[in-house]
Amino acid sequence: MENIADIYNDLIMEHSMNSYNKKKIENATYCEMGHNPNCGDEIEIQIKLKDDIIEDMAFTGHGCAISQASTSIMIDTLKGKTIEEAKNIIKTFIEMIKRETKNEKDLKILEDAIAFKNISNMPARVKCAILAWHTIENLLNKKEDN
Repeated sequence: MENIADIYNDLIMEHSMNSYNKKKIENATYCEMGHNPNCGDEIEIQIKLKDDIIEDMAFTGHGCAISQASTSIMIDTLKGKTIEEAKNIIKTFIEMIKRETKNEKDLKILEDAIAFKNISNMPARVKCAILAWHTIENLLNKKEDN
């Protein structure tokens, strides 16, 4: 029987190798570039909003398995959510990675993104895991400033 860590590793590997979220969106409402100068990871997140709902998201770019998987799983997690719900999920993910929250009840909103919970034990990989999350956070904050 597989343990939970193996299931999470399988999920991360699946998303890093076969991400159906890695594509371009026609008529994206907003896009934002994210770059990790430490390792060279670069992503562009595209988002399509309908009213206050994230109707569609996708990404392009390149990077390590952790950044690619984190981006893809983030998209699965945020698609269909309101901007406010998305911001709460983003905040919770970043707090989980920084070990600022460990409350299992709070972490449930992360859905499959909880697979990255133990990345905080690998400091060199933290920036890879949160690159997309910071990028979408910047995008949503700029959107609200307009």
